[in-house]
Amino acid sequence: MIDELQEDAIERMDKSVAALRSNLSRLRTGRAHAGLIDHLTAPYYGADTPLRQVASITVEDARTLAVSPWEANMVQPIEKAIRESGLGFNPVTAGTVIRVPIPELTEERRRELVRVARHEAEMGRVAVRNIRRDVLADIKQLVKEKMASEDEERRSADEVQKITDAHVAQMDAMLEEKEKEIMSI
Repeated sequence: MIDELQEDAIERMDKSVAALRSNLSRLRTGRAHAGLIDHLTAPYYGADTPLRQVASITVEDARTLAVSPWEANMVQPIEKAIRESGLGFNPVTAGTVIRVPIPELTEERRRELVRVARHEAEMGRVAVRNIRRDVLADIKQLVKEKMASEDEERRSADEVQKITDAHVAQMDAMLEEKEKEIMSI
């Protein structure tokens, strides 16, 4: 029973790490990549739909993304969604292809992005610690119901802490790598 709780904790913590990786990939680093805009939504037959489902997003060069809608009537809504996203992009339409030039990041904007990255990492660490708290509470409940001994509780609490420390270290390494990426010119 305790092993199942630990396996569940590992699985949930892995999902928290994956969520952090996804959130960090959306932060601009000065280089163009599809992850910058693929999460944006545009109205498609009355429903807001992610761009990756209504268009092909490719990298033309280090500073330009090309968005090719699958339907010609989607050019304007996609262009509007990119312009109004708050990401600071100004798309240019050439026929049915929307080119999105990626502007150079200023030092101030880089520092702001580092703060955002740190906040995302802290939210990930909080999620991992909450999972640890839940698992430890479940283990205490097992001891209370006499389904596990106090020795098993102590051993499993140490094991859950090791699992938590490993996932937090993984998140810290991802944050450090992203900070270097953001601050490099």
